[in-house]
Amino acid sequence: MRDTENLKQLFPGANEIPLEHRLASPVHQRTYLVGGEFRAWGGECKTVLSPICERQADGSVRQMEIGSYPVMGEAESDAALAAAVSAYDSGRGEWPTMPVAKRIACMQDFVRQMVAQRQEIVHLIMWEIGKSLADSQKEFDRTVEYIVATIEALRTLDNNASRFEIAEGTIGQIRRTPLGVVLCMGPYNYPLNETFATLIPALLMGNTVVFKPPQYGTLLFWPLMQAFCSAFPRGVINTIYAPGAVVVPHMLASGKIGVLALIGSSKVADYLKKQHPKSHRLRAVLGLDAKNAAIVLPDADLDLTVRECLLGALSFNGQRCTALKMLIVHRSLVDEFLRRITKAVGQLKIGMPWEQGVSITPLPGLHRTAYMTEAIEDAKAKGAQVVNQGGGAYCATLYYPAVVYPVKEGMKLYREEQFGPLVPVMAYDDVEEALEYVISSDHGQQVSVFGNDPVQIGALVDPLVNQVCRVNLNCQCQRGPDVFPFAGRKDSAEGTLSVNDALRAFSIRSMVAARQTPASKRLLDDIVRDHCSNFINTGFIL
Repeated sequence: MRDTENLKQLFPGANEIPLEHRLASPVHQRTYLVGGEFRAWGGECKTVLSPICERQADGSVRQMEIGSYPVMGEAESDAALAAAVSAYDSGRGEWPTMPVAKRIACMQDFVRQMVAQRQEIVHLIMWEIGKSLADSQKEFDRTVEYIVATIEALRTLDNNASRFEIAEGTIGQIRRTPLGVVLCMGPYNYPLNETFATLIPALLMGNTVVFKPPQYGTLLFWPLMQAFCSAFPRGVINTIYAPGAVVVPHMLASGKIGVLALIGSSKVADYLKKQHPKSHRLRAVLGLDAKNAAIVLPDADLDLTVRECLLGALSFNGQRCTALKMLIVHRSLVDEFLRRITKAVGQLKIGMPWEQGVSITPLPGLHRTAYMTEAIEDAKAKGAQVVNQGGGAYCATLYYPAVVYPVKEGMKLYREEQFGPLVPVMAYDDVEEALEYVISSDHGQQVSVFGNDPVQIGALVDPLVNQVCRVNLNCQCQRGPDVFPFAGRKDSAEGTLSVNDALRAFSIRSMVAARQTPASKRLLDDIVRDHCSNFINTGFIL
């Protein structure tokens, strides 16, 4: 059984952290990158507290301090934005006019430098957000793979555009061109991977960037600052460390931001988009809220279903936008399903991120355990129960998963995205009830369907694909593989992210056209032969 005292003993005491998993030293960041230069910061700084707590001699636990970073304001955001605007120079800058092959070479240089920092970045992911060591390593490696795949996709995209098209007496060359200055903000749960899912394609397409790291997961970018500085021309990427509420609306209100790349809350995104003085000039690439459901049909294979639902609901403590956040089970199966999933939850290893085989690790801060407790108390007050032994017990940042049943309309857990180790379950009698839950939701990212009847599954898929952007059959919701589209309907997203789609999201098709005359042909031949233009060319990137 889990209770506060049991959980407290899972935190390390002084000198109990294995030497190989300790941070070499706290990271106290006092510089930031603007206009290709590192500027010193002597103002206010924010102390970074790890989700990992240390047991004290008096029996209490305390979050460990692992570093600090600057807390800036509007003046610093103005400087970062000005540097990005200057580097773009209305499309005349070195970066937006650079040949694609040279931009790719810069990115390859960045990747080489990034790989050299793997160990430090992995440890900072683990210590800053409490992600298991294995998953932190996986996040880093997957991010490198994503960058390499994006480079290859751009190579193919540009090669396909390296020819002239002729239609109705007009000669044209069509390429994708940048949009301007991108404001890039990533989430804390995948601070490296999800941030780079927008940052990398934005850069590769020739945009310049103002980058604001997430609130949790800021220090892990520090080992990459030198690479950002040396791999790209001056002002192509600029960093700002400041409360988002202070500087982001201010930057958008300037009208100088061309693209808002945000992975976060739909309410925040709605507010921010309204700050831009000319909304039609702002492109938004947004990954937002989700409340993904699993629909368990009467003929579902329960062994497979429980295994996938467990992973879907509790991988990285349920802190994934693609997590399964509502399990909708046919009433004929619900009792057996609850018995099996509570048994499976009881077998999960809970502990510190560096422990082998750990599944449940500390949450980012005390506010997260407070929300989980509030959501459970709300559900219990309205007729639900925690059905697994010890579910909902917590100590500081460590929270034992809770399976809650029956969840119904009016409870926080019914509609709100819990983003934590809570597993809401509801029963249904008619599959229309399950379908109606998805239809009436404000969110429309993904859904999982578990069953084996092709007629019933086929009949469900047809309406579901018009409500969500991915229907998963007999498997959990997930983002990958990265070559597949990753999008959402309703309040869940704007724009599509995948290796190919992201390149398109951060660019627009432009063309050069001329009449199909001998004079035009000679002109275009001369431009290509003498390399007079980086846009008009028929070169092939090998």
